[in-house]
Amino acid sequence: MINLVWLKTFCCLVDIGHFTKTADKLFMTQSGVSQHIKKLEQHLATLLLVREGKSFSLTDAGEKLYLQGKILLRTSEEMEASIKQDDPFIGTVKITTPGSVGLKLYPQLLNIQQRHPTLIVDYMFAPNSSIEQDLIDRKVDIGLLTELTKSSALISTPIAVEPLVLVTSNKIKLINWQVLIELGFIGHPDAEHHIHQLLSLNFSEFEHINQFRHAGFSNQISLILEPVSRGLGFTVLPLHAVNAFNKQDDITIHYLKHTVNETLYLCQNRLSFENSRTQYIKSVIIDLIG
Repeated sequence: MINLVWLKTFCCLVDIGHFTKTADKLFMTQSGVSQHIKKLEQHLATLLLVREGKSFSLTDAGEKLYLQGKILLRTSEEMEASIKQDDPFIGTVKITTPGSVGLKLYPQLLNIQQRHPTLIVDYMFAPNSSIEQDLIDRKVDIGLLTELTKSSALISTPIAVEPLVLVTSNKIKLINWQVLIELGFIGHPDAEHHIHQLLSLNFSEFEHINQFRHAGFSNQISLILEPVSRGLGFTVLPLHAVNAFNKQDDITIHYLKHTVNETLYLCQNRLSFENSRTQYIKSVIIDLIG
């Protein structure tokens, strides 16, 4: 079995790229760092790095050990933290979701943090692709996706559906293909996906988003409908996001003939240890969104 102390020294050295600075960070001597690397190489009977003056490069074996070692160390740290402290109201829970559901969810989670100040909510708004990658890299504890992940590293549970709606300014009362062509679309991180889902089912003329004039873009979920409300274009969003817009009188929600609902999936990395606070926040999310 690999000595985790030696492995930590090796991974720290690769991260920092300098023997002396690694020794300083780990409160060791430089010779101590070298000894750990040597013992690790002896244990594995293979060369892990090649010194090049004051620098070094990794061998293929060293690259593999670094990538897999980081996972092993992180898992070990998570397990230790889980065993030492498993109070549902103490610690940090990192969450990332699409902005649409986040507008509803985040304020409710802050209400919980106010009641339990030692339970810290770190919340990020992001598109599906970023959420999925952060879950795979275990940068977050919980993620919500509007698409079923294809990654075997993640566990996904459907918890709710969000209807997609087409939105224009309040001056547009009826929607047809020509109106959409004339308006142009207001983009957002998930616009292409949303527009394709809804319009492909409701307009025989639709082939791809590039048929429409690009009329603007915003990655701030609370501001996407601002240019729409001013008549600068149309967009497609989940209903949660539309209902959160503070100028409801300035927009028109168009319910098309064929309804499209997005399934909302609660996702976690299958290798992550689930502590009590994560379980608690998961149950809260399901109650609020499901």
